[in-house]
Amino acid sequence: MSNKLSAIIVDDESRARSVLRNLLSKSNFEVDVLAECSNLPEAVDKINELKPTVVFLDVQMPQYAGYEIVRFFDEIDFEIIFVTAYDQFAIRAFELNAMDYIVKPIERERLTLSLQKLESSVTAKIKTQEYQHLLNSIQEKTTQKIIIPEVGNRRIINLDEIIAIEANGSYTTFHMVNTENFMVSKNLKYFENRLGDDPRFFRSHRASIVNLDYIERFNKKEYTILLKKDVRMKIARGRISDFEQIMM
Repeated sequence: MSNKLSAIIVDDESRARSVLRNLLSKSNFEVDVLAECSNLPEAVDKINELKPTVVFLDVQMPQYAGYEIVRFFDEIDFEIIFVTAYDQFAIRAFELNAMDYIVKPIERERLTLSLQKLESSVTAKIKTQEYQHLLNSIQEKTTQKIIIPEVGNRRIINLDEIIAIEANGSYTTFHMVNTENFMVSKNLKYFENRLGDDPRFFRSHRASIVNLDYIERFNKKEYTILLKKDVRMKIARGRISDFEQIMM
């Protein structure tokens, strides 16, 4: 990605567009704002015409929500930073699907982080299919998939395919139902935050998260949980009471 970024700002509120443009102009990054749009169809026309590097896309707009952008493109070959008023579920969906977002009112420090990520990005572009997963998650108010960033790639997996997630230092191993286990260079806390309050998953130990649907046996004396495919995870003494209440 070149040092100079080109952007389109999409928000139905003119003041919000002005605030973001002003913040971009005062940032330490060279950002050329190509256009401002007040709705999604107008933005689609400008994106096709001007080919921006990044689109700052408001989530809550009349007629079409920002995340419905996937309906208008066969292929998304530009970056998107979603801008949203605080919406707990939408934010969790963005995090779970590895999408960048900024919460209104926009803070300069948070905008800087997003611009740094854009400028130094070495990962593959997010595919249209992944935005479709995001759209489905938000519209259905349920999350069935997680997108896991990997070097030069993104892996999409069904949450119900995960037996357990295990810490290995700064890496994390996924124990899977029907596919091979795999390791990624993110720590366990990263994925705990992504999963949020999903009732299927329980943090049993500082080194493990288990899928409650796949628990087969619990050995209280040995502080272990046996799951499907003979996967064994530790449970901390201080987590036993919470675990027993959940499993009752």
